[in-house]
Amino acid sequence: MAVVCGIRFNSVLKEFYERLIASGKVSKVAITACMRKLLVILNAMIRDGSTWGSPKKREIYAVAV
Repeated sequence: MAVVCGIRFNSVLKEFYERLIASGKVSKVAITACMRKLLVILNAMIRDGSTWGSPKKREIYAVAV
């Protein structure tokens, strides 16, 4: 459910999801890929000790993309 909300309101996940759908992926496959992407972002945040709204957020997204 977190990913469904992320796809609607998080610009990084939304763009990623829309790109997957545009390339012909099935909706469930694209959602699963977004789940993995969200986990990678959260693990990077834990590794770096940053919070969701911290200035490092752009760096984490750049690495995760």
